[in-house]
Amino acid sequence: MKSAAVTIRLDAKLQRELDQLCRQLGRSRSEVVRDAVRRQIALLRFERSRRSLLPLAEAQGILTDEDVFRIVS
Repeated sequence: MKSAAVTIRLDAKLQRELDQLCRQLGRSRSEVVRDAVRRQIALLRFERSRRSLLPLAEAQGILTDEDVFRIVS
């Protein structure tokens, strides 16, 4: 898979925190940032799906996490 370089700007505090996290995890900046971007994309997709499905669920009387658990259990 072909990759592309992306440049981001971080303030000094965020860069220190990123570098500290990388040392703790034994991972490169690129690995940590790629993972963060993947997680953010997944979260946004989930939230978008949830917003579109919420009216359908409410119409079925599914209002809480407990309602979902009861149905899938």
